[in-house]
Amino acid sequence: MFYVTPTEISLEKDLKTFVKIHGEPIPSTSPYAQFTVMRLAKEKVKVVLDGQGADEFLAGYHYFFGFYFKELLQNRNIKTLSKEIFHYLNQHRNLYGIKNFIFFLLNERLRTDLRISERGYLKKEFATRYKHSNSISKSLYGSINLTDAFISHFEHKLEHLLKWEDLNSMFFSIESRVPFLDYRLVERSLATSSELIIKNGMTKYILREAMKGIIPEPIRMRHDKVGFDTPQDEWFRTQQWQKIITEVLYSRSLQNRNIVDLDKVKSIYNKHLSKKVNAASEIWKIIHMELWYRQFID
Repeated sequence: MFYVTPTEISLEKDLKTFVKIHGEPIPSTSPYAQFTVMRLAKEKVKVVLDGQGADEFLAGYHYFFGFYFKELLQNRNIKTLSKEIFHYLNQHRNLYGIKNFIFFLLNERLRTDLRISERGYLKKEFATRYKHSNSISKSLYGSINLTDAFISHFEHKLEHLLKWEDLNSMFFSIESRVPFLDYRLVERSLATSSELIIKNGMTKYILREAMKGIIPEPIRMRHDKVGFDTPQDEWFRTQQWQKIITEVLYSRSLQNRNIVDLDKVKSIYNKHLSKKVNAASEIWKIIHMELWYRQFID
């Protein structure tokens, strides 16, 4: 994925427009990238197709392995659990799915505390005030099996993705269609057993089988799945992004909100600039939140 902005549109103006049309803090740069893609699409087409939904009911996201492993353990299907963990490690060569498996086994309070501790830049008072009203740890992370996780994603994640896509596309008078969300496909997929969704360390097993002989094998069997990703790590090291990020991080308005520890955030960004860490995901959350506050709250 690459970033394209017409030369006559400044990044500052572009972000202001993006914040305005969505009207809420957006947690990642992906919807912004989609916004720029819709602008380009406007010059060529009136209708676009999108794959939204397939990841939510066919376990496209990597952390779904954690839910599946949890389901197998709770069903005491140790043989299949051992086999799937073996295939997972062999296919993916990392521990991300195993870490999610352990995380999903924790109780709600521990899950919440761990997620807060990951974001060490949040002010303690702010985190303490709102951590018990967070429904994500209970509903999304607390799913008891794979199907329950899919339903939770429909209710707590997919609806946001669809709303963001609709706002992005309609702003440029583009009609966006999502064929994977045909109700018949969704109903049949949600009623499918987990063993046909994840098998031998691969997600979307039933879809891959259906596409055999139709699409090229390297695409059909690709397992390094990512979402609608952006090169945000490099973006935030460029001059035009540095100008915006620095202005926000050193602003009096952000300091007065008492949401984040600015000394920690500035330290994180300096480490990002020196390539000691890749913290673009967290930087974006803070920057977009502040730009949203300025447009809708102040």
